[in-house]
Amino acid sequence: MPARVRTTAVLLAAALCLVAPGTARADTATPAADRAQHLTGVLADGATWIADIPAPGHWNGTLLLFSHGFGPLAAQNAPSAAAHDALLAEGYALAGSSYDPNGSQWALASAERDQFATLDAVTARTGEPRRTLSVGQSMGGLVNAQIARDGAGRVDGALGLCGLVTGGTDLDNYQLDAEYTIARLLLPGERPKLVGFDSPGEAAATADRLTAAVTAAQTTPAGRARIALAAAYLNVPAWAPGKDRPAADDWRGQEEQQYAWLAQGLLSFIEGGRYAMERSVGGNNSANRGVDYAALLAGSPSAPRVRALYRAAGLDLRADLTALTAGASVTADPDAVREAARTSSAGQGLAVPLLDLHTTADQLVPVEQENRFADRVRAAGDSALLRQAYVERQGHCAFTTAETLAAVHAVEHRVETGHWGTAASPAALQRAALDLGLDGAAYVPYRPGELTVGRPDRAAAPAPAARH
Repeated sequence: MPARVRTTAVLLAAALCLVAPGTARADTATPAADRAQHLTGVLADGATWIADIPAPGHWNGTLLLFSHGFGPLAAQNAPSAAAHDALLAEGYALAGSSYDPNGSQWALASAERDQFATLDAVTARTGEPRRTLSVGQSMGGLVNAQIARDGAGRVDGALGLCGLVTGGTDLDNYQLDAEYTIARLLLPGERPKLVGFDSPGEAAATADRLTAAVTAAQTTPAGRARIALAAAYLNVPAWAPGKDRPAADDWRGQEEQQYAWLAQGLLSFIEGGRYAMERSVGGNNSANRGVDYAALLAGSPSAPRVRALYRAAGLDLRADLTALTAGASVTADPDAVREAARTSSAGQGLAVPLLDLHTTADQLVPVEQENRFADRVRAAGDSALLRQAYVERQGHCAFTTAETLAAVHAVEHRVETGHWGTAASPAALQRAALDLGLDGAAYVPYRPGELTVGRPDRAAAPAPAARH
C-alpha cells in the first residue's frame, strides 16, 4: 500500500474514530423477547439502520439517536465501541443509520432525513421511548445541530461531539485559504488544482503536492514562517499528539507542532473531503477572490506567531500578504453555494437543548468553530438552550468514555429539570466523569478564539425548512 494511502487510512480510522460498534446485519432482532435486541432495517433510499435495545426491565426509557461522522456509509449507533458498551450497560437504547449509500460520503443531503426515518422505524418496533436524545460526532455533529434545530416533538435534547457546526462552506473556505497559501508561497510558478476536482485521484494528487511542499519548506526558517501562515488560515492547533504543549512564547515549538499535524496526512484528508463535498453540493462552494489576506491574518489568534517567525526568518510578511491578496482568483459556483447553505449549515436556531463538546486542540474541526456557532445561536435568540464544554486534549473526537457519558447525563438533567443549572459546567462535568470510575476526564474552563475564515456569516440567515 503506498505511503499516502496508508497515512490517509490511519487518519480516517484513528483521528475520526470511524470504527462502528456494530454494522447492519441480515437478522432483524435477537429471537427471545426477554433479551437485549439488535434490530436492523433498510430505509426507502437504501440507507441501513441498526438499533440495540436493552432487555425489558433494563431499558431506562431513553433512546440515543447517533449521527456518525464523515467516512464509510455504514450504520453506527454510538461514537465508539467502548461508549456503545457503557451506554448499553447503563440502560440506554442506541440507534443510528448509514445515510444514503448511493451518494457522497459528505451525506448531508440525506443524513437528517435518514436519522428521523430511523427513529420512526425503531419506535415502530419498540414503542415510543420515554425520552429521545440526538447525539452526533464530527460531520455527524453538524447533522446533530440540524436535528436540534428541526426536531421539536421528535427529540428532547442533543449532544454534539467535536461537531463541524459551522457547516460546509465555512470549512471549505478556510481550508482553501490554507491550500492557496501553500501553493502560492511554497510552489512558486506552479498552479496545482485546488477546487473542482473531477475524481478522487485529482484530489489525492493535489494533497501529495502540497504535503511535499510543506515537508521541504520545514527545513528552512523562511519555509517554517510560511507554513505558520498557512496553518493560521487553517486554524491548526499548535499542540500535537504525544507532545508537551509548547510555552506561550515558543513560536518555533508551536510551528513544529502545527507542522506535525500537516505531516501526518492532514492535507490528504482535507482534499478527499473537498472532493466528497463538491460531489454532494454539485460544484465548488468556496471562493477567495476579494479576500484581504492581511486583514484575515490580523483577525487570527495565530497572528503573533506568524509575525515572530517572519521576523526571525528576515522575510517581508507584508509582501507575502500583498501577493496572496493580488493572486486570489477562485470563484464559487452559486448553485453549489446555495445547495451547501440548504443542506450543510446549522445554528440558525435551536428547538431543543444542545450541549456541544470539543477538544481544545482539534486538527480537523477546529475548536474555534464553537465560537462562530454560538454567535449564530445567539443571533437566533436561543442562547439559553446552548451549552458548550471543552476537554483539554489533542486530537479530533478524542473523548474518553467517561467524558461522553457525563455529557449524556448533563443533557438528561437539562431535559428532566427544564434548566441547565451547573450540570454543564466544567467542574460539574469533570466530577461526574471521574465519579464513573472509567477512563478519566479532562474537562477545563476554556473559551475558544475567533474562527479565522474572513467571510460574511451568511449561514446566520433564517433556518431552511425542515427536511423530514
